[in-house]
Amino acid sequence: MSEVDWKGLGLGVLFAAIWSSAFTSSHIVVQYWPPFLVLSVRFLISGAIALAIGFAVGQRIRLTAQEWRLVVIFGLCQNALYLGLFHYAMQTVEAGVASIIASSMPLVVATLGRVFMGQRLRPLALAGLAAGFVGVLVIMVARLGHGLDLRGTVVCMIGVTALAIATLTLRGAAAGGNLWMVVGLQMLVGSVALLPASLLLETWQVSSPPRFIAALAYSVLVSGVAATMIWFVLVRRIGATRAATFHFLNPFLGVAIAALVLGEPVTPRDFVGVAIIMAGILAVQLSGARASAPDKP
Repeated sequence: MSEVDWKGLGLGVLFAAIWSSAFTSSHIVVQYWPPFLVLSVRFLISGAIALAIGFAVGQRIRLTAQEWRLVVIFGLCQNALYLGLFHYAMQTVEAGVASIIASSMPLVVATLGRVFMGQRLRPLALAGLAAGFVGVLVIMVARLGHGLDLRGTVVCMIGVTALAIATLTLRGAAAGGNLWMVVGLQMLVGSVALLPASLLLETWQVSSPPRFIAALAYSVLVSGVAATMIWFVLVRRIGATRAATFHFLNPFLGVAIAALVLGEPVTPRDFVGVAIIMAGILAVQLSGARASAPDKP
C-alpha cells in the first residue's frame, strides 16, 4: 500500500474548498450580468494578472506546439465550456446543486482515461470512486425534494464532461516551467471564446452593486487565478485521476458555503454523504490510484 502524499492531500482539500466556494460567487454574479459576458470579463482580468505575475518572476511565453495545443484545449474545455455552461445553468440551478453535479467529474475522468488512454485503476481506487459516487447520490437525493431544473441539470452534466477532457489533456502543459504563462494564456483563450457567444446570444443588461463587485473580485483573484494555479500544480504532482477525486468534496463544501452565504437549505443527509465521500478520497489516495504507468508527466 502506498504512503499518503500529505502535501498533495492538503493542496487537494484547499483546491476543493476554493472551487466549491466558486459556485456561490458564480451564482451571485449571474444575477446581475449575463453569464457569458461576465465570464469573458473575468477571464480577461485573471489572464492579464497571471501573465503579469509570470513576467515579474522571469517567465516568458516560450511554449512548444504541443503545449500551445494543450493550452487551447484546456482554455476551451474548462473555461469556455465547463464554466460557461455552469454559469448559464446557475441562472436556474441552485449553487449547491451545481456543486453536487460537478462532483461527478472524477467518474468521468476515470471512464475516459480507461477508454481512450488505457489507464487501469487498482481495486482500492475503484472502491474509492464507487464510494464517492454513493456519497454524491446520498446528498443528491436530499436535494430532490427542493426541485431540480432539468434543462440546467443537463447543461451542467455536459460541462462536467468538458472539464474531464480538460483534466486529462492537462498533463505536460507546463513542462517548460512557464506555469504562470500557461495559466494566463488558457484564461485568455476562454475569454476570447466566450465573447462571441455573449454578443450573439445575450442582451447586455448589467447592474454592478457592491455585492456583485465583491463576488466578481473573489472569482477573479481566488477561484480564478489562485485555484487554477493550485489545480495545475496538483495534477502535475499526483496525476489527473487522483486529483479529480477531490471534486467529490464539492457536494458538502458547495452546499455548506451556499447555505452560509445564500441561505440555501442543508439536511442531515448531507453530512452522511460527505463522510462517505471523504472515505472514498482516502481510499484513492492510499491506493496510489494507478496499477499501470504513473499519471504524472
